[in-house]
Amino acid sequence: MNNPKILIIVPAYNESGNIKKTIGEIKLQGSGLTILVINDGSRDTTAKEAKEAGAMVASLPFNVGIGGAVQTGFKFALKNNFDITVQVDGDGQHNTGYLKKLLQPILDGRADMTIGSRFLAPYLGYRSSFVRRIGIHFFAGLISFLAGVRITDSTSGFRACNRKVIKAFAGYYPYDFPEPEAVIVAKGIGARILEVPVQMRERLAGASSIRYLATLYYMIKVTFAILLSMLKKKRKAG
Repeated sequence: MNNPKILIIVPAYNESGNIKKTIGEIKLQGSGLTILVINDGSRDTTAKEAKEAGAMVASLPFNVGIGGAVQTGFKFALKNNFDITVQVDGDGQHNTGYLKKLLQPILDGRADMTIGSRFLAPYLGYRSSFVRRIGIHFFAGLISFLAGVRITDSTSGFRACNRKVIKAFAGYYPYDFPEPEAVIVAKGIGARILEVPVQMRERLAGASSIRYLATLYYMIKVTFAILLSMLKKKRKAG
């Protein structure tokens, strides 16, 4: 793929302590990257800081959640003829030093979607809370079984997609805790999915929106959403 148009989608909700550094790190990866921050109804200075850092900003009138924010980015990418999108969280956890490795399989035509995995060698040192590890490994097993492809980190939001997947996600993207279900959506259109080993970091500031009992809620809700989505597709096919 010669000179592809690449859009970096950065969903951000109250990330005033993180967003400038995140944008600065992305810029270090090359000049041919367009950065779009989706300001998801933040109540702080996220939008102002993102603009000052040199990113484009799309401000939603209220908080719609990660799924709606990311889909806004896919709609923008489709409308403006971007060839590839990369999702990078605004909280500083995604190490953009791995951006080129995430992009390469798509540029080479070996994958339609890549996922940055914390659980592939040689980077196996990632640690999180015990409860969150249960959720991560539960979804890894569930998605691998349902999608028919080994996925070690289905909850990772550090992802790249080509035009085929962009078009699908612009039309439909899971709303609440979307990452695991999005893998199923991508497989449903025949996308080739490849994981790339990466390292991730702790948040630079603020707190995660998924903690403690929310993890159990997340597991139950997303599992039912995935199974219901697959059931609807089977009924339509029949």
